[in-house]
Parts: sequence; structure tokens; C-alpha cells
Amino acid sequence: MTSTASDRSALRRPPSPLNDPTSPLSRIARQPLMLGLFLPTQTGAFSQSTYRRDTRWDFEYNRELALRAEAHGLDFAFSLQQWIRKGGFGGETNYRENFLDPFITSVALAPLMSRLVTISTVHVLYGSLHPLYLARWAATADHIARGRFGLNIVTGYDAREPLMFGMERLEHDERYVRADEFAAIMEDLWAGEDNLTYHGRWYDLQEAYVSPRPAHGRPIMVSASASAAGFAYAADHSDIVFTSSRSGAPYADAMRSIPSITKEIDEAYERTGRPHKTIIFPMVVCKETRAEAHAYRDAITARADKQSIVNYDARHRAGDAQGWPEHVASDRVLGGHIQIVGSPTDVADQLEGLHEAGIDGVQLGFYDYGPELEFFAEAVIPILEERGLRIPDPVVPSPRETVAAR
Repeated sequence: MTSTASDRSALRRPPSPLNDPTSPLSRIARQPLMLGLFLPTQTGAFSQSTYRRDTRWDFEYNRELALRAEAHGLDFAFSLQQWIRKGGFGGETNYRENFLDPFITSVALAPLMSRLVTISTVHVLYGSLHPLYLARWAATADHIARGRFGLNIVTGYDAREPLMFGMERLEHDERYVRADEFAAIMEDLWAGEDNLTYHGRWYDLQEAYVSPRPAHGRPIMVSASASAAGFAYAADHSDIVFTSSRSGAPYADAMRSIPSITKEIDEAYERTGRPHKTIIFPMVVCKETRAEAHAYRDAITARADKQSIVNYDARHRAGDAQGWPEHVASDRVLGGHIQIVGSPTDVADQLEGLHEAGIDGVQLGFYDYGPELEFFAEAVIPILEERGLRIPDPVVPSPRETVAAR
């Protein structure tokens, strides 16, 4: 096959795993509300506080979390990517100084699991990363994971990150144009109908080929997007859109914008006619009672690592992301694109509210991951099942019995 920049549309596309009813993605997509875990693979995870906790960034800790998440019936585990200078964001904690690579972490976790989908974030425009390389790496990861591997393609909003790779940041919408070419090339390689010769605006290939074939057409494709350009890219390439609130992190504030955001995403996909799911990242603070949850939240925020928050906020404001225009620096103490705080019933109510607003799944974050994941599984998931938001997975008859057996 030969294709040129003028006929980019000639690049072939394999079917989405969502079109294959036997794929792991189709299995988890049958959940009314998918549940995932945003793994704490970086120092401080997602909360900039010095309040006591046992959360760690190392692989052993994240491996145990992923195993527990699978045993409790969760659907996927997500890993973040950032490129940060020595000392991280400073402060008392050197927030995010240590940072496991998400691609390697996801691949390492995949064979330890039997159900859990692992999703890695990748900056496709940094350095000299070529779509042929990533297409082979992802196809191999998909082979290792038996179809339970996903790529979260991001283009990078921080102006300083590309400098580490000796390059300048492209303009916002232009980044998605380049990412579109990158993803389209990978999809043709995954389709594998012939050797690929392609001479594009950014990438050239001569008689390129990738094998083995992905198990279900191609690896799962995710897009972290909050802009019109990002949604247009996602509608062309992604099975899942990971979006955020435009109106602040506290639940009531976030719900002012989330219904309109999910509508925008749906309209973008109506143009292409492709299926999709929309997910968001809530930081969950849940205790037996609402008063206990609020007291715990207040204890965490009272120990804010203020200097690291100032530094992180400066980084964000220097970028051109369109996803968090009304977020304030103090929201970083609890992290998350949306904050859910309360008793198990309160938490279930707010998750149900997200579902009604067009959210198909959540990747959960916690302050003290180990015990809080356990409490969420014991106290909140049964409520979600009673309300029809979760369907017990027939592959694992009783997730809680599986946990007890371990």
C-alpha cells in the first residue's frame, strides 16, 4: 500500500474493540458505570498534603492495589504521565519527584491480571517518537495483556515539558492535527493489510509493517480531552474520552459544566458515527458518616503542602489546557477533576449524578489508597449494584469472596 499526505484518508483502519462483543473493552463497557482506579505511580499521588497516609508510588504498592482492584470487580487501572524537573514540585513532599513510567508499569501489571484493563498515558508528540515504534510497542503490549491494554494519547499542554526533549510546544489545535496523523498511521499498521509506505506532513514510512496483530482489531484507544479540537480527534480515533470539569472540582461546582461537556462529546461522535464511553477522575473521600468524611477532608486540607501547590498551579496556568479554567490552587490538596465527599450513600448519590449527566465511568482516586479502596468496595459498590449502576461480573462470581480468599 502506498499513501501520500494528500490522501491521508486512504490509511486503513481496524475495527474498534467496542465493535467486537468478545473484547475486554466490550465486556467492561456493558457496565452502566465503569469503575477504574487512577494508580498513584508518582510521589504524593494526586493530593498535595502532608497529612498522614501510607500511599506510595513504588511498583510493589501499585501492583497490590491493582490486584485488589481486580478482586473487587473494578474494570480498569489508569496511569498518569508527566515530565518533571528534579525535586518535583517542591514543598515539603517534593511532590511527584518520583514517577514510574506508565507504559512500562501498565505492561508489567497486565500479565498479573485476568480481567483488569490497564491504560497507559503517552505523550505522542515529544521527542522523536515515531508511530511505527509505538504501534509495535502497543501491539506487543496488547498481545501480552490479551486485549486488555489501552493507550491514553495526549499531546501535552505544559510549555516546559517539550523543552526537555529539545523542542518547542506546538499551538493547541495544531497538536491535535499532528496527533491525528500519528494515530492514523498506527491504525493502518495495526490493520496490517499490507506494508505501509506513507509520506505525510510529519511522518514518513517506507514498506513498514507491524506484527503480531492486536487481539481485537487494535489496542484500546483513549483520549484525555477537554476542548473542541480534542473531542474532534477523539471522535476519529478513541474508544474512551477522559474529560474534566470546567467549573471547579467540588461536586456541586463541577456539575454546572459536566452535562454540557458530555453533550459536546456525544455531538462530536455523532459526526463520525463511532461508539464511545466518557470517563472522569473523582477524588473520593468516604467514611461511615458524612460528618466523619468532612472531618477527614478538613484534616487533609489543613495540612496542605502550600509551596508545592503554588508551584503546581504556576505550571498549570502557564499551559494552554482548556479543561480546568475555574479550578483554584486550593483544589490541589484533594486532587481530582471532581471531588466526591461523604458517607457511602452520599458517594453513591454523587456517582449516580455523574452517570445521569452523561458520564459512563470513573477512575477513582483516594488519599490513603489501600484502606480507602477497601472501604469503597465494601460500602459503596453494593449500593451501586442495588441501584443497577454496577452488574456483578459473571467471570468473577463474587469479587468480595475472592478478596477474602486472598
